[in-house]
Amino acid sequence: MKEVLIEIKQDRPGFDSFFGTWVCQDDLNIIIDVGPANTAGRLLDSLLAMGIDRVDYVLLTHIHIDHAGGLADLLAHYSMAKVVCHEKAIEHLIDPSKLWAGSLKAIGKIAEMYGPPRPVSRERLIPHTECKIKGLTVIETPGHAIHHLCFNYKDRLFAGEAGGNYLIVGDMEYLRPATPPRFFLDICLKSLYRLLELKDQPICYAHFGKGESSHRLLKIFRDQLMLWNKIIHEEIVRGNKDLILRCRDKLLENDTNLKAFNKMDGDIQKRELFFMENAIKGFVGYLGENAGRVDR
Repeated sequence: MKEVLIEIKQDRPGFDSFFGTWVCQDDLNIIIDVGPANTAGRLLDSLLAMGIDRVDYVLLTHIHIDHAGGLADLLAHYSMAKVVCHEKAIEHLIDPSKLWAGSLKAIGKIAEMYGPPRPVSRERLIPHTECKIKGLTVIETPGHAIHHLCFNYKDRLFAGEAGGNYLIVGDMEYLRPATPPRFFLDICLKSLYRLLELKDQPICYAHFGKGESSHRLLKIFRDQLMLWNKIIHEEIVRGNKDLILRCRDKLLENDTNLKAFNKMDGDIQKRELFFMENAIKGFVGYLGENAGRVDR
């Protein structure tokens, strides 16, 4: 099987080399995630430039608008394509109004940059529980999103954001949790252990790239989550003043997986700070609901 990562360029500074669609080609043409609505045309242009005149299946790791927003446009062009998504996410693809309203509330102007998703007809959608594609295993991995899925296809693990965001910056690896509110660490860890039960294999991230050992990177991510939990818990104990900024600075100082932040240009750093602070808010909410708890 041949797998290729297509970068979907965005118009906002700092958002290049961050959005991607994975394309798998063998007896079937399968794509994993489709990016935002406002740049669906760019994805289509890339697919056509690759000579892809048929898409058999679209696999959605989750329906956040930066992963599924361009779905209607893609399906309009590839009339034969079917979509595999979480069974409980189907209603939000058919009527994305609540999804769009929630996105605007959560991330504001960045959601406006992504653009509103358009409705998808029910007959194009396959609940993940009814998916029967040879060589594909669908794994439920709630954590980053309630209805998050990972796809193990022909010895490749397409992890979406269940393993965080993974970038190569120069010659350095950069790994950051994607844990927006409302976040549950215990559920996220159970999903990670589920992925670690699979054989070691290449891991393909939505944001943005590929690692050769899923076990190595998932274990690093597990330890990173525990470090974030410990540091954020300590900062909560110190008080609420400037809590998110204090946590951010402490994590940048102590989490070695974030060291490549210092090699990023200014616009990329702004992007990362936004998502880092949003991830911290997820931990703060979780620890607030589980006062005094530090998972081990």
